[in-house]
Amino acid sequence: MRRRTFTALGAVTLVAAGCGGGTRQDANEPSGTFKVDVVSASFPTKQRLAEQQQMVVEVRNADNRTIPDIAVTVDPGFYKRDDRPDLADPNRPVWIIDADPPGGVTAYTNTWALGPLRPGQSKRFVWKVTPVMAGSHDVHFRVAAGLNGKAKAQASSGNAPEGSFTVNVSAKPAQAYVDPKTGKVVETNKSTAGGG
Repeated sequence: MRRRTFTALGAVTLVAAGCGGGTRQDANEPSGTFKVDVVSASFPTKQRLAEQQQMVVEVRNADNRTIPDIAVTVDPGFYKRDDRPDLADPNRPVWIIDADPPGGVTAYTNTWALGPLRPGQSKRFVWKVTPVMAGSHDVHFRVAAGLNGKAKAQASSGNAPEGSFTVNVSAKPAQAYVDPKTGKVVETNKSTAGGG
């Protein structure tokens, strides 16, 4: 299973793939503001170290035009900044990403895109992550209508289509045992979205 961490700042930053000319990346992105609503967003507020969780953000096109490339940026990402001078990299992982939203990886920092979204349709962004740092952590997300800044997103209410979670990660390990009948690990105090 592929694992990776986020160690870049939360601002949307393009990663250069090479040098040279060619067509501008944003040449085909239409300009304008598109209405997009966050239908639902979930991330368990109580978690335990090393226990995989899912963060889910579902968005809907509330406009009468197709959104060019529906995207979500997680800010500041799944990491926390530590400004101690003895650290080579000040960005410490809070969650390790076990699985990105399928088909959503982009060249932008902490940003995933799932392509065009037609009027009235919805798409779900699902991250599978494992917490590796105990404590209270804030995770913020915002929705975009494109990757290059020309297509902008706005909720039907007029607000920005965004949200946040405050998550408490417990350092107390889950209690578990091996079921002798099945050989599977059974957790006796597995956390849930509402508690644990």
